[in-house]
Amino acid sequence: MTKIMMHGCNGVMGQVITKIVEETDDAVMAAGVDRQDDGHNDYPVYKNLSDCREDVDVIIDFSAAPAVDGLLEYAAEKKIPVVLCTTGLSDEQLEKVEETSRKTAVLRSANMSLGINTLFKLLKSMTKLLADAGFDIEIVEKHHRRKLDAPSGTALALAEAVNEPLDNEYEFVFDRSQRREQRPKKEIGISAVRGGTIVGEHEVIFAGQDEVIELKHTAYSRAVFAKGAVSAALYLAGKPAGMYDMSDVIGL
Repeated sequence: MTKIMMHGCNGVMGQVITKIVEETDDAVMAAGVDRQDDGHNDYPVYKNLSDCREDVDVIIDFSAAPAVDGLLEYAAEKKIPVVLCTTGLSDEQLEKVEETSRKTAVLRSANMSLGINTLFKLLKSMTKLLADAGFDIEIVEKHHRRKLDAPSGTALALAEAVNEPLDNEYEFVFDRSQRREQRPKKEIGISAVRGGTIVGEHEVIFAGQDEVIELKHTAYSRAVFAKGAVSAALYLAGKPAGMYDMSDVIGL
């Protein structure tokens, strides 16, 4: 039985993951951490990581960027593997993630769904062919109005997946409002839409001469991310120190 700690347990994703774990035979939610708690969870919840006394096998993090520094320090000190799902991390925080992975197992992915991670694989295999044929590349992402970071971590990861087979020669462009020029060939446009209750939608557009190819992933509920996070936690528990991602979990 894998014992899980939920970091950010009373957030929207924390509660969805809690429900998924309850329905999973080989996992149990042993503890949670959140700044606010009304006692409704069936497991102990602490305001500070340092107060937690439960023995856990792995931590799932769906919190906020400011809370990640303390989490990484705790995971490194206790040698507890961590599934890091929080996006919008700074360059300094990403360096700290790498440092932590030298002391314990860290799985970081911009998106935990099977569909998105399959899309990463497809993009790496097809992009160079289309770019060499003169196709322009654009990425459009849509999320609910409460999402804080833009563009999404997934959109940036998709852009990186596209750029990798192109020897990282293409520039990411987030705003063209101040430009009056024809679109350069070696750029990847990234646009963000925020509104309503959109769970998550990502579209990669390859626009060529008289034809367009569109690859699109739509998440209709947060359960797709929660299931991926729990699968990642079950995979990561007991793994040696190092950096992992969802491709390791699903075998891509």
